[in-house]
Amino acid sequence: MERVDTLGQRRQVNQWLEQYHYRGYSGAVGENVQYIARDACGQDLAVMVFGAAAWKVAARDQFIGWSVGQRRAALRLIVNQQRFLILPWVRVRHLASHLLALAQRRVSVDWQARYGHPVWLLETFVEADRFAGTTYQAAGWLRVGQTTGRTRQDRDRTLEVPLKSIWLNRCILVSENTSAVYESG
Repeated sequence: MERVDTLGQRRQVNQWLEQYHYRGYSGAVGENVQYIARDACGQDLAVMVFGAAAWKVAARDQFIGWSVGQRRAALRLIVNQQRFLILPWVRVRHLASHLLALAQRRVSVDWQARYGHPVWLLETFVEADRFAGTTYQAAGWLRVGQTTGRTRQDRDRTLEVPLKSIWLNRCILVSENTSAVYESG
């Protein structure tokens, strides 16, 4: 798992997501960390994009048990896995859950290095009609509920978007000064 740091890498990630991800991709907005997964020979296998968490997610917020004020103060400690793509020609059993576990171990450190604060919780949304979430479950993520079928752009409640299951996982924080690994929370 290699963090994407160069313009060339970002362009490659954007191109693959635009071309092969079922939702397409128009680029990252705001704070984000991207990864390219490669095999031992250096061949690209997959890409991931993590970005800012969704502002309001009822099931997530209820699961955490925080107030509006607490959410406002701590939302920056949650990161959303916005895209995950295993390239279409790659066929490796259990690769997806393995990559999720690798990302869980490094997102917080990479976020801290780039933005000056750690990440405590990962979230993602999985289209319920399209996917069962098996990969997330295998990687230890917890399904905490389902979206209502609205988006932040749907102020008038007229858009119909697919329902998505909401998955969460705690980050594993790795101290840069020691080899100690511990779970946050």
